[in-house]
Amino acid sequence: MIILYFLIGFISSVIGAMAGLGGGIIIKPVLDYVGHYDLETIGVLSASTVMAMSTVTLVRIKTTKVKIDFKISLLIAVGSIVGGLIGKGVFNFYVVNLKLADIVGAIQSGLLAFLLIIIYASFKWNSHTPSYLIANKAIIFSTGLILGLLSAFLGIGGGPLNVAVLVLLFSMTGKEVVINSTFIIFFSQLASLLLVAFTTRYQGMDLSMLPFMIIGGVAGGLIGNILLFKVSSKAIWGVFNFTILIIVLVNIYNLVKGL
Repeated sequence: MIILYFLIGFISSVIGAMAGLGGGIIIKPVLDYVGHYDLETIGVLSASTVMAMSTVTLVRIKTTKVKIDFKISLLIAVGSIVGGLIGKGVFNFYVVNLKLADIVGAIQSGLLAFLLIIIYASFKWNSHTPSYLIANKAIIFSTGLILGLLSAFLGIGGGPLNVAVLVLLFSMTGKEVVINSTFIIFFSQLASLLLVAFTTRYQGMDLSMLPFMIIGGVAGGLIGNILLFKVSSKAIWGVFNFTILIIVLVNIYNLVKGL
């Protein structure tokens, strides 16, 4: 068990740090597939691991030449926090108060598979996909709000959604996308964990595997960050697209299994 959960945290964080996916997009469906924990516990395990990975990545950014676009990323991050609080509140209402965990789990898998298919298709045929350079602060904040709401409800940290938005709406390049996405993920996961701490206070959750997943997240974040600056942008997009495709298949399987 310990080795399994360490590897889930480690592999997810290597890919997450390298491709701007955060790791939650991998951890959530994989833990659903393993089936050891309920949705609430999975959300905390995922958010904590991603938080560890993104912290390591942001600390190491200071030694690189890639800069965070604070004008855009900070506004999206603030919007993500607000949206994340709303999304987590909706999640808690249906899962904790109404006890509809099975239905919510099926909705998560279906909606996530649908969004990832759109993102995969957009990047696979990106020559036909327009990109923009949005500067309106209200639009940027609203974008973060929607991202945060979806990410918190789906329990994924927002990685692939952030990447898609940063490329399509702000015309960022490979490594810029990864760094700015990680910056946004850091704040959204921090808000998610604080909300749980002030509401359910982690009561009734089995978090015995959390330390091993966090260790995996830190180690994976370090290695993923090193790889990020050793490979080409083409390789980064290759990892991104391949990971998205695999996670789509896992979510479709989880959806069918839950019906």
